[in-house]
Amino acid sequence: MIKRIPTPFSYSSAVSAGDYVFIGLHRGIGETFQEQIHDLFTHLQRTLRQCDTSLDQIVKVSVHLKHIEDLPAMEKVFLDYFEPDQFPARMTTTTAFIDDDCLLMIEGIAYNPGLTSTST
Repeated sequence: MIKRIPTPFSYSSAVSAGDYVFIGLHRGIGETFQEQIHDLFTHLQRTLRQCDTSLDQIVKVSVHLKHIEDLPAMEKVFLDYFEPDQFPARMTTTTAFIDDDCLLMIEGIAYNPGLTSTST
């Protein structure tokens, strides 16, 4: 069974399919990088709950930063949301965003083998 978490745009914030949850674009709102990344994780946790999973099931993320100088701050914030030695595989890049106020975006994949048995 495929479950989609819709957005008002032309993409889903997540799609669960079998034992996997494919996490679409998530971005935070706020004036500073700290505000945006914490807001991003708040929304990401909400999306994952809608897919019957959580941050600890994320196996891979891609983080897109507007400014590479924000990488050390991002590293510290990941420590707030993931247990030591339980981090997802990650790729971090820099990019320009359509929205000038956007400082970062994240997308990824979660694995939750319990999804198949609880969805049927």
